[in-house]
Amino acid sequence: MNRTTMGDLARVAVFAAVIAVLGLPGALNVFGNSVPITLQTFGVMLAGAILGTWRSALAVAVLLILVAAGLPLLAGGRGGLAVFAGPSAGFLIGWIPGAAVTGWIVERGGTHPGIIRLLTACLVGGVLVIYAFGIPVQAAITGMSLSKAALLSMVFLPGDAIKAVLASLIARGTQRAYPDAIPAVHQERVRAETH
Repeated sequence: MNRTTMGDLARVAVFAAVIAVLGLPGALNVFGNSVPITLQTFGVMLAGAILGTWRSALAVAVLLILVAAGLPLLAGGRGGLAVFAGPSAGFLIGWIPGAAVTGWIVERGGTHPGIIRLLTACLVGGVLVIYAFGIPVQAAITGMSLSKAALLSMVFLPGDAIKAVLASLIARGTQRAYPDAIPAVHQERVRAETH
């Protein structure tokens, strides 16, 4: 992380913007769930798969700081500190470790992680980790049981599975088309192997 470059900062800013833009289509609340379905988790998965561990976590953190400052960057034009006291708070906070875990799993795949690794990373980081943060917080804030919150969250699974597949395919294509998109830890390994 001490070798942060302008390119790293630019990628972080671009992915923070991508996640924000994915909120433009809005949010959908179904089956009385107070946590909406959005496209923004797709951006979190994509950031992790392309940027790696710390850059993706930083991109999400930048977005959430801007949201906390009051910018309406979440789906449905939500922003401000109040969103971190609502039922979605755990899911939002879970974006940071979710992106980081996605990136960490991808980085373990070397310079050319396969589609199975990318999909696994997106499912583990972008779904399981985020749910692990989101469901207990939603239950605590709404006063519902943990099992009911978990059951309500199952409605997200089909969409999140589709997002994971799409993020994996896009990340794979990006890594093939732009080898410099590979996280720096692997670029250093490639240099070491070629010298």
